[in-house]
Amino acid sequence: MTKAIHPYEVLRRPVVTEKSTMLAAQGKYVFEVHKAANKHQIKDAVELAFDVTVTAVNTSNERGRRPRTRSGRRAGTPPTYKKAIVTVLPGDEIEFFEGV
Repeated sequence: MTKAIHPYEVLRRPVVTEKSTMLAAQGKYVFEVHKAANKHQIKDAVELAFDVTVTAVNTSNERGRRPRTRSGRRAGTPPTYKKAIVTVLPGDEIEFFEGV
């Protein structure tokens, strides 16, 4: 059994990119989530925070990639994070994304 995470700690921030704004037209919204959160916890957190009905949750672990440089020196790596693509019922929408 996984450790309990408070629903307001599960969602870290929305991911706003060109691809995620195109997915929002299909009713799919992208969030950066807590590294240890599972799909059930993500579903409960989105339903609690935005008052929508979630039909599916897809997750992926995104790796921070090292930047390539000419001289071979590297300043560091971006952090790794977990990403969730949340699908809501047709007719429901998360209005946080609509003004973007």
